[in-house]
Amino acid sequence: MSKARRWTAIVMPAALASLACPMAQAQSSVTLYGVVDESVRYLTHANKAGDSSLGLGAGGMTESRWGLKGVEDLGGGWSTFFKLENRFYINGGQSDPTLPFFNEAQVGIRSNAYGQVIIGRQYNLMIEGISVAGYGSNLWIPYDFSFQPEVTMTGGIWTSNQVQYQARYNGFNFAAGYAFGGNAGNSYGSQIGAAAAYAPAGGPFSIGGAYEVSKDSVNGSAATAWTFGGAYTWNKTRFSAGYIVNQNDAGFSTFANGPFSAAALVALKYTDFSRRRMIMGGITQQVGNAWHFAANVWRTLQDGKRAAQDGSAWQYQLVADYDLSKRTDVYLEGDYSLYRGGLIGAQLQGVNGAGLAQKGTQIGLMAGVRHRF
Repeated sequence: MSKARRWTAIVMPAALASLACPMAQAQSSVTLYGVVDESVRYLTHANKAGDSSLGLGAGGMTESRWGLKGVEDLGGGWSTFFKLENRFYINGGQSDPTLPFFNEAQVGIRSNAYGQVIIGRQYNLMIEGISVAGYGSNLWIPYDFSFQPEVTMTGGIWTSNQVQYQARYNGFNFAAGYAFGGNAGNSYGSQIGAAAAYAPAGGPFSIGGAYEVSKDSVNGSAATAWTFGGAYTWNKTRFSAGYIVNQNDAGFSTFANGPFSAAALVALKYTDFSRRRMIMGGITQQVGNAWHFAANVWRTLQDGKRAAQDGSAWQYQLVADYDLSKRTDVYLEGDYSLYRGGLIGAQLQGVNGAGLAQKGTQIGLMAGVRHRF
């Protein structure tokens, strides 16, 4: 054997072993997760003729989804993580055509001492504030289901091109974020916001809020939103209440970083108002380890850009949910909406709403099954 070969036989295994040592110390994992949810839904006044509809929904109480998430331990209390999530219509099998294929796509770095930074398409600051403070409706159900009116008021849950910082300390939670508009020479299409909450682990109450400003992607007009609220849990009964305000400049009509296209914003009647206000409240009762019952109410007031666009709405919901196992549950849901003026035809049902109310009232009934993996 030549000297070169002898050196190769000795040095290469040692080099590979030295490289393997730090790799072995870094712990990493990737998880496949998801929700599969389907329902039969009945809805009155589903078209302008006032007809009712009955059929399988695109989803149920939750929009179906699958995703990958992973984390790598860097040592010293530091780690990196990522998340990719797709949402799909279970009744037809296709990805939700109103959202990107990966509706959530993010990477970040986390410190046990200093908080975390998340980069990519992720929850906006309004949702962060409501969810951490605990005053969203039916919090045991993941966000984005068929009837959750506050979703429209939060600007639709997700924002693209966003950098967000989050920190937690002794029950205090803070988040701040900025979404880049991507336009040279101006900040059109950008979004900036912050959220704060006090939610001690295992504590009976939580309180918090958020503030967010989105700029029109074409002309820079502003849409401002803010919220505050809280929740209190007594035994297995949870009481929650919140207040949300949306305020738009006259020229606001397009926000490319959000989940709603310009056409969708028109359908939501988002371009009709100068201000919307929503007061919401709910009671959730857990019975044993398997049952959840909930009653929710929303009151929305709209100041239109013209007097003819003024409007108001009352919305009510009852939910009964039973866990067949730790991963599978069945549910019954009923909702009633009363619209007046400029809110007739507005989408105040959630991102995954089955249809717009084309008359002054609308009744929805839903029965479904959901499995989480």
